[in-house]
Amino acid sequence: MARLSSTNQVARPRINRRPSTVIAQTLPWLTIMLGSMVPSWVLIASAPVLPPVGFLTFVAWRQLRPGLLPIWAGLPLGLFDDLFSGGPFGAAVLLWSLAAIVLDYVETRLPWRNFATEWLVAVGLIIGYIVLCLGVSNLAGAAAPLRIIVPQVVISVLFYPLVGRFVALVDRLRLTPFVVMR
Repeated sequence: MARLSSTNQVARPRINRRPSTVIAQTLPWLTIMLGSMVPSWVLIASAPVLPPVGFLTFVAWRQLRPGLLPIWAGLPLGLFDDLFSGGPFGAAVLLWSLAAIVLDYVETRLPWRNFATEWLVAVGLIIGYIVLCLGVSNLAGAAAPLRIIVPQVVISVLFYPLVGRFVALVDRLRLTPFVVMR
């Protein structure tokens, strides 16, 4: 029988409940892959305007739960992003892997961080990622000036806190206890 709490609400029984390991392991990967597909659903433009949502989600997961995704996760997730981004094949693999290494390095050097530190690291990674994507595209034959990515950089930097909130919400869902059937 459930007890009444101090606010006269019925408390859920905690016996025989735990988070699902399948959901806990796959939800971060699925949200990042979904984020890689989202920009192509919304708008098709001649210049990059929408933020790289998959990369933002990847950075947010790595910052929220540093040990959840392995350091090699940038390779398969970057490969998946390359299929949907429209950039040169292999650019996201390289840049996501480098971002994972940088985030792992920051995690070891700054174990105690606050919102400002997390946001500054994310801003640096976002700007570096977008500029390097443009550089790789220009090496592959595109002749785009640097000023073309300014709107994308501004939108991405301002959009990152919302992605972080979304990832925190999904993380709460990921850790929701379910009834264990035996």
